[in-house]
Amino acid sequence: MSLGVLNTSKSCNQGLHFPCILLIITLFNITFSFLIITRALTRNYLNGTIPVAWASLPLIKLSLLGNRISGRIPEELGNITSLKELVLQDNLMGGPIPTSLGKLINLEILHLSGNNFRGELPKALGNLKNLTELMVSSIKGGNGEFPPLENSRQLKIMVLRNLSISGALPDYIGNMANLILLDLSFNNFAGQIPKSFGNLSNLDNMFLTNNKLTGEIPKWIFTRGQHYDLSYNNFNGSDAPKDYCQIGYVNLVSSYSSTDSNTIASCLRRNNPCPVKPKHHNLFINCGGASLTIGEDEYEGDENIGGASDYHSFDEKWAYSSTGRFVHNVDNEPFIATNLSVLNMLNPELYMTARLSPASLKYYGLCLHNGNYTVKLHFAEIMITADEAYYNVGRRFFDVSIQGEEVLSDFNIAKEANGTGKAIVKTFDAQVSENTLEIHFQWTGQGTSFIPHKSVYGPLISAISVTPNFKPDTDESKLSTGAILGIVAAGCVVIALISTFIWFHQRRKDTENKDLGGLKLPIGYFTMSQIRAAPGKFNLENKLGDGGFEPLYKGASKR
Repeated sequence: MSLGVLNTSKSCNQGLHFPCILLIITLFNITFSFLIITRALTRNYLNGTIPVAWASLPLIKLSLLGNRISGRIPEELGNITSLKELVLQDNLMGGPIPTSLGKLINLEILHLSGNNFRGELPKALGNLKNLTELMVSSIKGGNGEFPPLENSRQLKIMVLRNLSISGALPDYIGNMANLILLDLSFNNFAGQIPKSFGNLSNLDNMFLTNNKLTGEIPKWIFTRGQHYDLSYNNFNGSDAPKDYCQIGYVNLVSSYSSTDSNTIASCLRRNNPCPVKPKHHNLFINCGGASLTIGEDEYEGDENIGGASDYHSFDEKWAYSSTGRFVHNVDNEPFIATNLSVLNMLNPELYMTARLSPASLKYYGLCLHNGNYTVKLHFAEIMITADEAYYNVGRRFFDVSIQGEEVLSDFNIAKEANGTGKAIVKTFDAQVSENTLEIHFQWTGQGTSFIPHKSVYGPLISAISVTPNFKPDTDESKLSTGAILGIVAAGCVVIALISTFIWFHQRRKDTENKDLGGLKLPIGYFTMSQIRAAPGKFNLENKLGDGGFEPLYKGASKR
C-alpha cells in the first residue's frame, strides 16, 4: 500500500484523523517514514493534533497543508533534523511558534500561514541558513521585531505579512540575491527603503503596502518593469509624480499620505481626495463583470483584468486598488472569478463574476457629495463548491472595513449565505465627509489558500451599490456662482443704460420747456364756450382749411 492509496481512501477522507493513519500503517506493516517521505498528506480531512511520536522518524518532507489540524506545533518536531520541508499552512493550529524549529538546520521550506498562531517570531529562525521559502502571516501578540535572517541568503520567497513588525527595513535583505518575492505588507516599518534593495535584480514582486515608509522612492523601482506596490505609506520626497498613481506595474495610491500638497496627484495623497468639484451622489459597480441594469440601477462594468499591484480610476467617479500576488500561481490566473454553474437566486447576473485579491482590495467612491449613504455589498461564493466532499474543506475568510472602521471580521461568505453559490447582501451606513468613500477588503491570512486549488483565497466581492440617505440636489439647470455673478453684472449694466437714457430724455425735455417758457405764451385751460367763441362760432370766414380729420379755424385773440 502506498500513500496514494491512503489519500484516496473514502474511509479516511470522511473524517480521517491521526489514530486512523497509525492503525492503517500498523495493519499493513508499512514503514511510516517511507510514506511521509514519498507523499504528503495534503488536502484531506485530517483532524486532531500532530502526534509527538513523529519526532522520532527520519522525515524529509512533512506537508499537512489544507486539513483541519488543531493544537500546537509540538516542540519535539525540532528534533527531526533531516526535515527539509515543513508545510502546516491552511489548518486550525494555534499557540506560539516553537523556538525548537531553529534546530531544523536542513530546512529549506517553512510555510505556517493560514493558522491562528500567536506570539513573536522566534529569533532562532535565524539559524536556518538553507531557507528558500519562508511564509508566515497574521500572528497576533508579537513583539514587533524582525527575525534575524541575515544568514538566510538562499531565500527566494519571503512573506512576513501583517505581523505588526516595526522599525527600519533590514539592510541585509539587499544581500539575498535569489529573492524573487518579498511581501512585508501591513506592518509598521518606518524610515526609507534601503539603497541595498537596488541590488535585488531578480525581484519580480515586492509588496511594502500599508507601512510608514518615508523619504524618496528610489528610481530603480520605476525602471524594472516589475510588480512593486508602495501604496499607503508616508513618502515625502520632492520628486513625487504629478499626474499618476500607477506607473507601469508600480502602485502608488496614497503613498504620500503625509502631505496635503496640491502639487502632486490627488490619488497620491491620504484618502484619495476629489480633484474636482463633487458631483456624484450614488454608485453601482458590477465587480469583475460587464455593465448591466437591475431595475432602475445601472451597474458600471469592472472588467479590467487586474494584477499584483494595480490601481485603476474610472472617470473620477470610482477607483480600485489591488495588492498582492497569488503565491505559486504559475498559471497566471486572473484577478476575476467567473461562475460556471447555474445560480438559483434573485438577480443572478450580479453574481456571475467577482473581483478577487490575494491580500488587499480597496474600492473608492470618488467626488461624492458629503452626507450619509447606504452601502450594500453583494457576495456569493462561486469558487469553492459543494460538489465533492474534499471541496468542503475550503474556507475563505477576510475582513471588511468602511471609512476605516471594521464592519466584518473573518467574514465567511459560504457560512453567512448557508452554502456556496448563494447570494448574501450586507448593508451598512457610511458617512462621507471629505467627498471620498473607501471600502476595504483584506485577507489577513486565515482560512485556506490551496482548496479546491491554488489561488482560492482572499477577498471576493460580486457587486457594490451606494445610495444617499438624503435628498440629492439633482437640478442640472441650477446656475453656478460664476453664472449668477455674470447675470447680476449684466443686469447692472442694463439698469445703468436705462437710467442714462431716462436722464438724457428728461434733460432734453427740460431744455425744450425752458425754450418755450422764454416766449411767455399764455397757456392754461379753456372751456367749451371759449373754444366756440374763438373762431366766431366756427364762422366760414375764419376757416383756414381742412385737416386730416376736421376743418381748421383761426381764433381771434382778445387783447
